[in-house]
Amino acid sequence: MTLLNAALQGVFLGAFYAVLACGLSIMFGVMRIINLAHGDIAVFGAYVVFVIVEHTGVSAFVAFAAALPVMVVLGYLLQLTVLERSLKGGILTPLLATFGLSIVIQNLLQLTFSPDVRSLGGSAGALTTASWQVTGGLSVSALGIVVLVVAVLVFGALQLFLSRTRFGWMMRATAEDADAAELVGINSRHVYASATALAVATAALGGFFLAIRSVFDPVSGPTQLIFAFEAVVIGGMGSLWGTLLGGIALGVAQTLGAQVHPQFSVMAGHLLFLVVLIARYGGGRIALRVAR
Repeated sequence: MTLLNAALQGVFLGAFYAVLACGLSIMFGVMRIINLAHGDIAVFGAYVVFVIVEHTGVSAFVAFAAALPVMVVLGYLLQLTVLERSLKGGILTPLLATFGLSIVIQNLLQLTFSPDVRSLGGSAGALTTASWQVTGGLSVSALGIVVLVVAVLVFGALQLFLSRTRFGWMMRATAEDADAAELVGINSRHVYASATALAVATAALGGFFLAIRSVFDPVSGPTQLIFAFEAVVIGGMGSLWGTLLGGIALGVAQTLGAQVHPQFSVMAGHLLFLVVLIARYGGGRIALRVAR
């Protein structure tokens, strides 16, 4: 039962990783960009929620609802002001641009909030501590259930959006061939900016979950980026449902690894990532594909 309980906690942890990785998968699928500032954007979203809570006293959930439109607008402007120009410079330029953005965000957060760790667990109410003991010693946390349900709803909604709506079709068409999409009247500039806004919004959701389930500080972003990137690669580059499954696989690997030795937790996830990387991409090129 200990292993079963560890696997269940791994599913909850993996759902968090999947939410965190969702925006990374969107940006890669639509624009072929690996956003190295993705983790820092998630942490920035957590700080936005933190500021709202500190100044208004509302719950973390109300603060996140208020912060979400801010992050959407920020994502849209980020594409138009920073990422759009980098797209014209080949593969390396977006990496350098987002790496620079990552450093800027970390330094701005340190100057503004100091290096101290923060948490929003106290403003999230009893959700962060509530749990149920199932027969046999199985522990089910309320927060884990919420994160898992939200992850499934987010990925399901995005899948429906991409496959059933007109703008979703436009986004997929632009991802396949932006020049051809322009010829049939699709504004690729607006599509890219909207995709980035969507990615930043989901990153903020991941940052919010990070803030209520643990602690965060101005330099937490790179660590979260590693876990998000591993979830995307394990699940398949550009695949939405694959990202969800990849995140869960990563989370389960970490919690089962902790059963072997506490220090083996993160290493087990890295080893799974390495095995998948070798097995899937070791003999050929990474397949670029849009979520279907």
